[in-house]
Amino acid sequence: MTLPRNTNQVRGLAEYAIDFMKMNNNKIADEVYDRVTLFHTDSVVCGVSAIALRTNAPNILRDEAINEYSVNPGKRDTPGATVSKCFGSKIWVHAEKAIAANVSAVREWDSNGTVFGFDPSREGHNAGEFGHNDFYPVVMAACHSNKQYSGKDALKGMILLDEIRGRLAEVFSLKTYKIDHVVHGAVASAATYGAMLGATPEQIEHAIGMVIAHYIPWRAIRAGKQLSDSKGASAALSTEVAIQSVHRAMKGFIGPKDIFRNPEALFRQFKPTANGDAPFDIVLANKGNDFSVMGMHFKLGLYEHQSAGAI
Repeated sequence: MTLPRNTNQVRGLAEYAIDFMKMNNNKIADEVYDRVTLFHTDSVVCGVSAIALRTNAPNILRDEAINEYSVNPGKRDTPGATVSKCFGSKIWVHAEKAIAANVSAVREWDSNGTVFGFDPSREGHNAGEFGHNDFYPVVMAACHSNKQYSGKDALKGMILLDEIRGRLAEVFSLKTYKIDHVVHGAVASAATYGAMLGATPEQIEHAIGMVIAHYIPWRAIRAGKQLSDSKGASAALSTEVAIQSVHRAMKGFIGPKDIFRNPEALFRQFKPTANGDAPFDIVLANKGNDFSVMGMHFKLGLYEHQSAGAI
């Protein structure tokens, strides 16, 4: 399906995400489930390794979540509770804090999957923005907070998140304008998490509007020769505020609407359009095997981030 540039694409993404989670799981080919299972398993092993070897940022965020944002076990079953767990912990904590810790852990080694934002079969889908499958803890937290979901539903949520993130990477290169690539993941996280928790299209639109209007990370975290925790935790911090934005929107907070066509937001600021349209169309899959995750690259060795100096 296509979300044309002259429409409210944010509302379209919200409706797409909601419909995607409601559709029959069998509409997606088995090979897609197998592929996302591989990437999810890989990401979990990366994350657990980063925690076990006491890497800095993941353990700081994990300790913060457990020590400062734990939830009384009895409240876990309270209707509307949004909770999850950090890797290697039995303690329920606020969902956005567990997500921040787990996403940071998954990304720390910079070894899990990569998408390159290039689809040779579609004209204009070659922006070349990259990104990683750091965001699966968002789906796990949604499942922890909504018991209706099965394991296969969780995999479907991961396919959905990767689809939105991957297709945005094909049509808009954030790094060209010195914006960090995790923005696409934050948008996809808000849409997926909101859909899985029963948010309305309008609430998801408000949440994505808040993400784009308030929380845009610059690539200053990657400049020069410095290697800081901010680089490895960029996806985690952006996802944390994306999930918090969903919580606020579901409680009634009204964020900016139609943010992709907003002339003051990043997309039209960097790629101006004279007629008020967004700078791109968005093409999304909803059946078969032509999903973004199928084009994701599986890393065969450690490189980038902590290992860059050794190489």
